[in-house]
Amino acid sequence: MCVMDTADKEAAIAQFLREHPQVGPGVGHRALHGCDEIAWGEIPGCPAEIPVLLHGLLDRTAGLAAAHALPNILMDSVFHLSPATPTALPFLIRLAGATEEPVRAALLDFLDVVAKFSQAVDPDDESMVLIFGSDGERPERERCRAVLAEHADLIRTLLDGTSTTGPRACLRRTAGLL
Repeated sequence: MCVMDTADKEAAIAQFLREHPQVGPGVGHRALHGCDEIAWGEIPGCPAEIPVLLHGLLDRTAGLAAAHALPNILMDSVFHLSPATPTALPFLIRLAGATEEPVRAALLDFLDVVAKFSQAVDPDDESMVLIFGSDGERPERERCRAVLAEHADLIRTLLDGTSTTGPRACLRRTAGLL
């Protein structure tokens, strides 16, 4: 299984910064309030430079590149969310409301992926536990579900006018909107 360790994630952020040197902490945006105070590097498998990507989402020229880099940083593998994902979620949800297309669409797509990968795994389904890990082994899933539910009002606003059965239905359901 393909796993991205911290060094891979740090290299991806360094590459992003080489391609977009104008991005940095900059002036605080209300959607990122508190982001720079989090000790990101102390979260297992999380690079300390996560705020750079979050700030990059607001940059007109780098926003889409930041949105495309974030899933690689906030997922440990193709099947596992990173322990940092629940901490980043409130910022991503607020940023989805503060950004324009196509960055907003990319963020909403990733939020839907998080909703899908945060679903509880039936402990009696050995193949699912083997692939996704048990809920006890992957506590970030439950934490992500809680964050999505906590931000249900904003998610409802972000998804207003979209189908309740099509894409992003899992995001609606996980946030408690269906």
